[in-house]
Amino acid sequence: MSANSPEIGRRIVAGGIETNYHDVGSGAPVLLIHGSGPGVTAWANWRLVLPELGKTCRAIAPDMVGFGYTERPAGIEYSTDGWVDHAVGLLDALGIEQTDLIGNSFGGAIALALAIRHPQRVRKLVLMGSVGVPFEITPELDAVWGYEPSLTAMRGLLDIFAHDRSLVNDELAELRYQASIRPGFQESFSAMFPAPRQRWVDAMASAEADIKAIRQPTLIIHGRDDRVIPLGNSLTLNNLIDDSQLHVFGRCGHWVQIEHNRDFNRLVSNFLAE
Repeated sequence: MSANSPEIGRRIVAGGIETNYHDVGSGAPVLLIHGSGPGVTAWANWRLVLPELGKTCRAIAPDMVGFGYTERPAGIEYSTDGWVDHAVGLLDALGIEQTDLIGNSFGGAIALALAIRHPQRVRKLVLMGSVGVPFEITPELDAVWGYEPSLTAMRGLLDIFAHDRSLVNDELAELRYQASIRPGFQESFSAMFPAPRQRWVDAMASAEADIKAIRQPTLIIHGRDDRVIPLGNSLTLNNLIDDSQLHVFGRCGHWVQIEHNRDFNRLVSNFLAE
């Protein structure tokens, strides 16, 4: 992909890792942590959200280490600790003492862990289709993490992600497939979640007592028809986090920010503005 790709933003060293990130708008900062699909980048995940949030906030979306155009250090072991440290390293590098925090799926587990370990760094928390509590891995998540590159496999994953099949076409499948086979992308992705994969769900779960101790106002969002991450996760989070609200979108899979983009942007913007 050419250097003028929209997926390539700014670069900064965060926690010792040269990091690709997007920095849109001005005002109170909000850090957005993407999900863990093959070939994913911050831009692919948040491209419909950044311009809207950037109207009222300073929206910052990094490629987390192991994903996208961020450096992949030799010998790195991917873990929740490492991803939390990378996110905090980015805040430090940008001179941001406290931020609002949005996490999608895998990114929700990282956001949750960050809020638990560094509560003073987080003002408000948004969790969308989030990992971070114990659940039995779905066949669909197992398929996502077990992805072996092919156009057919990518088309199958896109069918899993979206409830609205009109969002999934051959052009998108080709685009995401090509993204997944860029140099280094699949190598790091396949190293993150080797089988058996239930252990990675368990490893990203925060302790119930720690989740209960969260005091930040929290907005929890889930697609009712999500086949990748169970709706039960968000019900659990809503029960555990005292100052939380849960919004469930019908006719919606794992891509709330894409399938219900306008409503997602309005909901999040209003929550952060309160």
